[in-house]
Amino acid sequence: MKIQNAFRLGLVGTLGVGVGVLILSSVVSLQTIITYVGAALFLALGLDPAVSWLEKKKFPRWAAILTVLVAVLGVLTGVIFAIVPIIVDQVAKLSERIPDLITSVNTSTFLDDVQKQFPALDVQKLTESVTDYLGGNLTTITGAIVASGVAIVTGLFGGLIILILTLYFTASLNSIKRATYQLVPASKRERFADLSEQITTAVGRFIVGQGALAACNGVLSFIFLSIIGAPFPALLAVIAFLFSLIPLVGTITGSVLIVATCMIPGIGSSWLTVLVAGIYYLVYMQVEAYVLSPNIMNRAVAVPGAVVVVAALAGGSLLGILGALIAIPVAASVIMIIKQVVIPRQNEL
Repeated sequence: MKIQNAFRLGLVGTLGVGVGVLILSSVVSLQTIITYVGAALFLALGLDPAVSWLEKKKFPRWAAILTVLVAVLGVLTGVIFAIVPIIVDQVAKLSERIPDLITSVNTSTFLDDVQKQFPALDVQKLTESVTDYLGGNLTTITGAIVASGVAIVTGLFGGLIILILTLYFTASLNSIKRATYQLVPASKRERFADLSEQITTAVGRFIVGQGALAACNGVLSFIFLSIIGAPFPALLAVIAFLFSLIPLVGTITGSVLIVATCMIPGIGSSWLTVLVAGIYYLVYMQVEAYVLSPNIMNRAVAVPGAVVVVAALAGGSLLGILGALIAIPVAASVIMIIKQVVIPRQNEL
């Protein structure tokens, strides 16, 4: 091999590696923006079934999009004005009770009750350890609280950006699809478009189904917690709704948090309330797993149970909550591609 050819090969290889590193570093730098775009596109696909349904009812495309957007904004506004004041009031009441709760914890009566309840536990030593830890790590704890506040503000700003992008993507989804289809060779464009439509429809139905399950959990939680006299039923119902949006582990995580909140002493709940709430959520999780979820989600995506578990765990590890949300429709899309593209091609060989 001639030297100039080797030099040229090395130069091209070096440039290729450099471009690859530049692309990867750009992706890392833009990961927040990419996450916003992905979440907004995911939500836009969730609104698309409603737009398509209105189009079947003889609505023009622009009127269907406008109706869906107005309905979504109306629901969000209604939730904000109906739920947020209640949540703020209940959080304020909880904050007012925190000093009394801390005072009761520091009293000997409370510690004696805990010691009687758990005889094997050295409550005095545990209290001293917690006090020493808080005193020695006050700066770290304060920094963590400040960082948490910044993260909350950043999250609210990110939510606003996602909302704006969702509205834009919903209005221009068909244009985006057509532009994407034009990038595919004409000989394969029809097949690609058909498969893409199936995938986007499955994703949209999954989002609608998951939202329906979350709404069901939130509404039933508010009704039940209000009946049994649980503390802060509106706040706990919102927690149940938000966690139920996360597939696989969301409902059980939210249920544990709600029952644990009812167990906090000094907020007005009894052990009977805690027991009844625990039994209710155990029953509800069985009903959701064997009645609600199969009837709602099987119409959206048909994914084997083992694939659901693996996909949710992998998605959560890679992208956090967003990854867990999109993992199941992504897995359904991969299964659809394998069935309709890979396997027929293998059968032709």
